[in-house]
Amino acid sequence: MIRFENVSKRYRGTNKPALSEVEFDVQRGEFVFLVGASGSGKSSCLRLILREDTPSEGRVVVLGRDVRTLTTRKVPYFRRHIGSVFQDFRLLPGKTVFQNVAFTLQVIGSSRAFVQQSVPEALALVGLEGKEKRLPHELSGGEQQRVAIARAIVNRPQILLADEPTGNLDPATSIDIMQLLARINAGGTTVVMATHEAAFVDQMQRRVIELRGGVIVRDERHGGYGDTSQLPTLAPETVKGAAATAALTAVLELQKQIASHELAAEDALPERAVPPAPQPETVLPAVPVVAEPVASVSEASSPVHSTPTPPSGSDTGTRSVPIVPTEVDLGAIEGLGAADRLGLGRGDDDDEVGPTV
Repeated sequence: MIRFENVSKRYRGTNKPALSEVEFDVQRGEFVFLVGASGSGKSSCLRLILREDTPSEGRVVVLGRDVRTLTTRKVPYFRRHIGSVFQDFRLLPGKTVFQNVAFTLQVIGSSRAFVQQSVPEALALVGLEGKEKRLPHELSGGEQQRVAIARAIVNRPQILLADEPTGNLDPATSIDIMQLLARINAGGTTVVMATHEAAFVDQMQRRVIELRGGVIVRDERHGGYGDTSQLPTLAPETVKGAAATAALTAVLELQKQIASHELAAEDALPERAVPPAPQPETVLPAVPVVAEPVASVSEASSPVHSTPTPPSGSDTGTRSVPIVPTEVDLGAIEGLGAADRLGLGRGDDDDEVGPTV
């Protein structure tokens, strides 16, 4: 059905070939997965089968015909036997579902009666009954891909090529499309599918041809996807500054733990007398002292104590401070509060009052 004989393909402007000495056969009715990283040569193989490209070296034989010998005029007739499904659907946006599917038959000149019979059958096979008059933008992504599959099989081709047919679909819809392709294959159509869907490849256990750098590295019956190291993986988006914030949070938490341990250690120690904190020395303005006769004890002990009037000739803005004998109990004299506030009152026996100016 499909045979690659020592096929190499080089594109203009590139040094490395897209395919290098590729050889494999696909039998009628097979379901073959082409797997490998992007750029490994999967899509190049499909284009050669569809005769969109020709090999630089070697031969590609499809349905018994060497594709290099096909003239441009014969290519459309050759493609009538090959259906193709792509990742981006490629539907005609201004045509209904029925018109999109019928377009393939109209291009090859099918009769109106054949179109009216074949299109509903294809839509029923893909599960789109009752949506014949819908436009593509009125359908979901999965439904649009079903329309593309119906269009590919409406002419009942012998080969169906699928290039990442589930690439734009959600997982649940992808499962439906894969089940649909499996039913089409069960009906006798040969399916060659290029995919990155490792889970589907592993579950279906069909033939797997793995390409790497344009070279076949594995051709396995009932195989799995194999190496998944080149597949993209989902990772949480890195928030700018998140690492710095996390580090700062960890440092602050560590500081709290250290502080709590230190407080616990201090509480466990015996109490010690804590010396009073040193007070800043207060510098008072110089207060002139005017000499005057010392009042008698009887006068000093009087409940009313008046401040003597300064002698004539002294500064009228200066207040005199009386000198109190040491044997008098100052605690009982209410009138000395001003002297105490100025720091000139009598304190403990050890205290000394410096000279005043």
